[in-house]
Amino acid sequence: MNDTDRTTLLAHDQSFFDALVSGDATVLKELLADDFVLVGVEDGALAGKELLLGLVTSGSLRFPRIRSFPDEAIVRVIGTVGIVVGRTGMNFTGPDGAAFSAASRYTHVYAAAGDGDTWRLVSAQGTTIRTPPS
Repeated sequence: MNDTDRTTLLAHDQSFFDALVSGDATVLKELLADDFVLVGVEDGALAGKELLLGLVTSGSLRFPRIRSFPDEAIVRVIGTVGIVVGRTGMNFTGPDGAAFSAASRYTHVYAAAGDGDTWRLVSAQGTTIRTPPS
């Protein structure tokens, strides 16, 4: 992997987070592969591209804040697959209106498009970081 791959994949990650915060379905549509699947950080629920776009567009799923820590990210490229393991702090409101805050570790899996220069997010999974009891 070269520095360009790391920079590009982390920029895609940030674009994904920014689009969730701004509710920008146009950017999300470009970033996400058609067969994209998200595993929710709160409950492990599955959401495909169309469901996620619908929830974001309708305002049913809102992300007032997502803070990422790119300096901590582990980025790997294996052939035409890019993997980013990172950390976020986020607030969001789900379709049921419940607010949720989480510190999380996530894994984003990207696939290089046919031109080799464009990456699409094919899978995203978050895991809540729990504060250990004192």
